[in-house]
Amino acid sequence: MTVIEEPEVDHVARLRSGRGVLRMSEVVAAEHGERLADEDDETMLVNMGPQHPSTHGVLRLMLEMRGEQVVRSKPIVGYLHTGMEKTAEDLTYLQGPTNVTRMDYASPFFTELAFSLATEKLLGIEVPERAVWIRMLMSELNRISSHLLFQATNGMDIGAVSVMIYGWRDREDVLRFFEKVTGLRMNHNYIRPGGVAADLPDGWRDDVLHLLDQIPPHLEDLDVLLSGQPIWRNRLQGVGVISTAEALDLGATGPILRSTGYDWDLRRDMPYLAYDQVDFDVVVGTFGDCYDRYAIRLNEIRESIRIVRQILDRMPAGDYKIQDKKVTPPPRARIDESMEALIHHFKIFTEGYKVPEGEVYVAVESPRGELGCYIVSDGSSKPYRMHVRGPSFVNLQCLPHMMVDGLIADTVAVISSVDPIMGEVDR
Repeated sequence: MTVIEEPEVDHVARLRSGRGVLRMSEVVAAEHGERLADEDDETMLVNMGPQHPSTHGVLRLMLEMRGEQVVRSKPIVGYLHTGMEKTAEDLTYLQGPTNVTRMDYASPFFTELAFSLATEKLLGIEVPERAVWIRMLMSELNRISSHLLFQATNGMDIGAVSVMIYGWRDREDVLRFFEKVTGLRMNHNYIRPGGVAADLPDGWRDDVLHLLDQIPPHLEDLDVLLSGQPIWRNRLQGVGVISTAEALDLGATGPILRSTGYDWDLRRDMPYLAYDQVDFDVVVGTFGDCYDRYAIRLNEIRESIRIVRQILDRMPAGDYKIQDKKVTPPPRARIDESMEALIHHFKIFTEGYKVPEGEVYVAVESPRGELGCYIVSDGSSKPYRMHVRGPSFVNLQCLPHMMVDGLIADTVAVISSVDPIMGEVDR
């Protein structure tokens, strides 16, 4: 377990009072030993969003303000609703990853993985070992690209505009590798029940090694630009504080929960794929503030690089998908040679394959926390019901607790530190 320690906060420059931050007028008064007169208790309502550049999508916040202080806040969602969970009932299990990959469009491999693991559990099948390690490789690279996107947008939200270029540059290189493997930069439909859509292409190892050599020095640049920068620290330390008890009560997971000092990561505590065969540290914070959440994601990139290096050393040979006629389409070359293969191909892509009756819940550790997929099967080729536990949706419940008694100037920093993806919220 890696614990992020912060130096003592300067309580004169930024008064840290419980879970809130005092107004500048109170700071000035405190420095001069003056006592402020009681102010009017009138409040006003302010709408932030849904069209706002720093709400990370169409998120609307209703803020009750007393001067510059946030008395209450209420996140309002639904502006991007696409009905993907209902759509899943009309798609076969083979078509399912095409649908769920569009939920968290910043880290689409994780929704594909959760859906595929749930389907495989209902089918009672195990994928080949090579497919397991390919899934781990793509997932950890996707965690890196997602956290790099956070660093880019978080910096821009708070005013460090040049950080956007740093984060975006390395993310683009990761996405170019995804395009080489899957044919797409996003929404890949690559991880499917039974394995993955295609084997890794020639030269993939050199491409990954290039990424692993290139990204760490750039993380050091971010450390220099941000981590020790006084203005950056003053904008984030003591802002958006949430306690462990509050995070657990609200169901928060991922960097939000770990920022409070709670040591929990599904990859280690409820292992799936082959995470019990690799070494990595779970990064936790101390204060549960915006700075902790920033630092955790930065250091999780380093841990993912560490995992990917182990995957490169241990990638097994063999099939990249299960060879089962019920689940796997025949190789394309066989279609031209065999009428049976042609009929099999036609039936599996038009009718799908039947999944035994039952219900199952499978969870994975996405960059935003616990991403779960619950499927109910009635024995047909399509899910009877499907529900996804989107961590962004659950984590948004923390916003009112993080923002109370804070400044309106800090609301953008708090929203950014939650790192919500609205496609996963309004699914």
